[in-house]
Amino acid sequence: MKTIICQSCGMPLTVTSRGTEYDLKPATEYCKYCYQEGHYTNPDLPLEEQIKRLATMAVVNMLSSPEEALRMAEQTLPRLKRWQTS
Repeated sequence: MKTIICQSCGMPLTVTSRGTEYDLKPATEYCKYCYQEGHYTNPDLPLEEQIKRLATMAVVNMLSSPEEALRMAEQTLPRLKRWQTS
């Protein structure tokens, strides 16, 4: 089974981690840290800042080395829906 991830930060989406839509129903594509009540929590955040934030969180939570965390964030985030440019 494929893991569904937040289309802003890449966090796995679970019943308790989902954000909310305008009507407060669970969001299907975004986590609660990135999306609440139908809006991004940081709407003006540029991709480069999101990459730095995600890498920092991985290091703080001892999930990865700084270099590996940054590499993974740089590879993953630009592919997510929020960061796609059309």
